[in-house]
Amino acid sequence: MPLKRHTGLQPLSREHHHSLLLCWKIRTGLKNGISPKRIKKYVDWFFAKHILPHFEIEELFVFSLLDADDIYVKKALSQHRKLNRLCRTSVDLEKNLSLIEEVLEQHIRFEERVLFPIIQTKLSDDQLKSIEKAHHDSNFVDNLTDPFWEK
Repeated sequence: MPLKRHTGLQPLSREHHHSLLLCWKIRTGLKNGISPKRIKKYVDWFFAKHILPHFEIEELFVFSLLDADDIYVKKALSQHRKLNRLCRTSVDLEKNLSLIEEVLEQHIRFEERVLFPIIQTKLSDDQLKSIEKAHHDSNFVDNLTDPFWEK
């Protein structure tokens, strides 16, 4: 039986849900022949507004509580760097968007299924609560100026 997500990690898990929706939006847009430039514009907004702040919280307040040599933390940080590079690339947009969608989904599944359960077993309740104090849930506000995923 899976561990119930500790309240200190729940806001990060909710953000993961919104990023999984981004993956779906990218897939839907590409499948429907939407201009990659339109999709990339949304991805750029989402990356700056949601993903970068999320990475910052994880890196400053979550991963820092674990051993710097932890293989799972190293993997998550490596994935953060790769996503950062992919999101800042503007060449071969269609292929790049497809890669962003794949890598982001794999990254979220890894954190949710592997890393977060490990974190919950390794960190004390006080440490998990410190994450919660550092990162309050914010109401997700989407950018609906060009909802390219609706058809």
